[in-house]
Amino acid sequence: MTEEAEYDAAGSAEVIRGEPIPAAPVDTGGQGCHAEAAKMDAAARMAGQSEILDRYAADYPQGPHDKPQSMCPAFGSLRVGLRMRRVATVLSGSACCVYGLSFVSHFYGARRSVGYVPFNSETLVTGKLFEDIRAAVHDLADPARYDAIIVTNLCVPTASGVPLRLLPDEIDGVRIVGIDVPGFGVPTHAEAKDVLAGAMLNYARREAEAGPVARPTSGKHDRPTLALLGEMFPVDPISIGQLLAPMGLGVGPVVPCREWRELYAALDCGVAAAIHPFYTASIREFQAAGRGVVGSAPVGHDGTAAWLAAIGEAFGVGASKVAAAQNAFLPAIRGALASAPIKGTITLSGYEGSELLVARLLIESGAEVPYVGTACGRTEWSRADRDWLEARGVKVKFRASLEDDCAAMEAIRPDLAIGTTPVVQKAKEMATPALYFTNLISARPLMGPAGAASLAQVVNAAIAGKARMDRMKDFFDGVGTEDSTGIWEGSPNLHPEFRDRNMKKLEKQARARKAAEMI
Repeated sequence: MTEEAEYDAAGSAEVIRGEPIPAAPVDTGGQGCHAEAAKMDAAARMAGQSEILDRYAADYPQGPHDKPQSMCPAFGSLRVGLRMRRVATVLSGSACCVYGLSFVSHFYGARRSVGYVPFNSETLVTGKLFEDIRAAVHDLADPARYDAIIVTNLCVPTASGVPLRLLPDEIDGVRIVGIDVPGFGVPTHAEAKDVLAGAMLNYARREAEAGPVARPTSGKHDRPTLALLGEMFPVDPISIGQLLAPMGLGVGPVVPCREWRELYAALDCGVAAAIHPFYTASIREFQAAGRGVVGSAPVGHDGTAAWLAAIGEAFGVGASKVAAAQNAFLPAIRGALASAPIKGTITLSGYEGSELLVARLLIESGAEVPYVGTACGRTEWSRADRDWLEARGVKVKFRASLEDDCAAMEAIRPDLAIGTTPVVQKAKEMATPALYFTNLISARPLMGPAGAASLAQVVNAAIAGKARMDRMKDFFDGVGTEDSTGIWEGSPNLHPEFRDRNMKKLEKQARARKAAEMI
């Protein structure tokens, strides 16, 4: 088959090989990747994917909910790959999924194409899809352009058992890393970042164990270093480096890394800091390399004091040096918190993984935070933050659903709701001031003195907008709701008989399902 190199209308997804006819031989009820998670999971296990799914279930336990309502998890791993220098990314999945992921990644600033290996029912069943993927990575593997190629199976190829593990480890010196990121196995896009970060750390660790590896472009630090787990605001690693300096320590790379050589430097650290506590696959690689792991982060006064003590203990730093670091920064943090107080009741939810850290900072700033919901799972590395919050009467909900977050907001009636887009929408319908967590809260410094006063301005300004929200609600009361939804030149055409007929149909279907269960 000759190579095809075509771009879609947006110029964002490159068809590398094959015909773009998305179909799946697995029994998904005609819904493809939108089929029930249990059905897709069963199909994947029948196709030999039990080991991968069992590992994901252990790394990212889902709890009582099927999965939180967030974007496709593969966006997380895709974004990590697209941010790395000299790394190509290739997706294998339904065309609609690849288009959506490519669109969202470029909306968030990706500056390179996303490789795409399409399939149809025949190529999926006969194994030709795997041959197309292998041919595609051979075509891409140019050592002058790439250090690595990331190949990702989405839902349908994972459920059909497309074996990325059989791809060559390297081609002409270009590393090949294959991962499966199905929506029915990885709960959130934040945890999908860990799937890829852990796979790359595993590859880099095996390289280092086999012999000498390339020196990182930044060189080797002259002090013992601390690797940082989890994406964070660019100022935060600098702030953490300043906190560590009095103890004779330096800050290492942030994982996920921006280039392959940084993986070696990260593994060469003395200790890894699980700033985002759900990076379980990455933590496993650091532990396999003999590195210690410390949870929480230097947020607020109490968090910074406890975190510096834990880091000092992990590195074996003397108590006098730990005290010197604490005395150098804690007064400044206390002063920053006092100079920018926050007054009001706030509910907080999100899917980035830093929700507990933000809640700690808000509380130390003077806010009352009765509820914190995070789409990520509970791990031992979040214990310190969870215990601190619960000791102050905060309800901490892991694997929180949209319904959990909205119910908490409606029950508490806060002065401000911080959350995901649908939570913010619901809050504004109630005339409650609200802020989107991802763009307005997590995109700010949180660590050390720089983070202590970073939230006050935007939070206080939002809370002060309550009167404006009330005026808007009064002005637009009843517009665009229920039967008046949409644009009408006259009165809406009401047809209550349609609603009654549909309700009877739903009740009949429910009775039929219940009768089938009894047979």
